[in-house]
Amino acid sequence: MSDSGPVQMRSPVLTVRRVDAYHAITVVAPNIAERFRSGQFLAVAVGGEHSGMLLRRPFAIHDVKPDYGGTVEFLFSVAGAGTSWLAERRSRDLLDIVGPLGRPFPLPRDPVNCVLVGGGSGCAPLFPLAQALRRRGCRVDLVLGAATADRVCGSITARRVAETATFVTEDGSFGVRGRVSDPLGRVIEETRSDVVYACGPMPMLRAVTAMADRYELPTQVSVEESMACGTGICMSCVVPIVGDDGITRMARACVDGPVFRGERVRFDDVGTIPFDALGAPGWKAQPDGRGADREAG
Repeated sequence: MSDSGPVQMRSPVLTVRRVDAYHAITVVAPNIAERFRSGQFLAVAVGGEHSGMLLRRPFAIHDVKPDYGGTVEFLFSVAGAGTSWLAERRSRDLLDIVGPLGRPFPLPRDPVNCVLVGGGSGCAPLFPLAQALRRRGCRVDLVLGAATADRVCGSITARRVAETATFVTEDGSFGVRGRVSDPLGRVIEETRSDVVYACGPMPMLRAVTAMADRYELPTQVSVEESMACGTGICMSCVVPIVGDDGITRMARACVDGPVFRGERVRFDDVGTIPFDALGAPGWKAQPDGRGADREAG
């Protein structure tokens, strides 16, 4: 494979199916399937060639089969005109897709115990990650949650790919009542976890990272940010991230992420540009070059 970067393809739809509250589309995309690494995503054009919907929609890759012609599957729920159009696609329709995009989940060099935590559609990218970790000899335990039972993604598959699977719903309609962070401490203790991976809404990622910090465990989080281009040009998906030098920078979720170290994400400041972020109004370097102070006045 000479080039591991993303490609643009007009890919035929193989299947469209319902998975509880979600739709799943599988496309034939061998060049994307062979490049894919767990945690990466697709940017899909919607509305057809003459549509006024100019922006692509980002979707986490849920499943990849390099064999069988090279297929890629993504999940979504209908939330607007673009996803409504996607839900109406049928076998042999063509989709204009770009991928695989983004920074994937880093995998441990040695076999370790891993807890994977997902909320809602954020569960989708954890399944290829679980398979990749198991191929490296890691133990995998899953904690999956959502608001209601039909929004818990892949409960049957979860039991197959993980040593244990814990399910949580906010209304108590499936598994235990609560949020995914509620049973996480118990799972970490019982499985003697070494690392936590998570994907879902920002409040969930914040709570999961805080729980992992109590046990001094590293976290890798895949953030769910709105993306207009998916290629790093528009700067619409920036997130405040603390670098190795202690300086906060506005990182693009689409190319610098979507995976970041949880302890480096300034969750309290998501959606803003912190005053001490590099390049923010009033920013100036401190004498040691490691931080910033607001300009006087």
